[in-house]
Amino acid sequence: MRGSGIPIWFFIGVLLTVYGAMIFGYGVVEWTTANYPAGVQLTQLHTPVWWGGLLAALGVFYVVKFRPGPTGK
Repeated sequence: MRGSGIPIWFFIGVLLTVYGAMIFGYGVVEWTTANYPAGVQLTQLHTPVWWGGLLAALGVFYVVKFRPGPTGK
């Protein structure tokens, strides 16, 4: 059976991009309002901003690399 549909990696890239943007947005809001959860150590590292940015960048990479379209055959 030949796969002629959209690759699953494209959808994974879309999900990573959406989740990364949401986490990044939360991190920016948390950073600007200094609304940190009580008792959390190392809040100065702003982990949601870095993690969200990394997820979004990886997602964009997958979306671009595996985008559906003509295969050139």
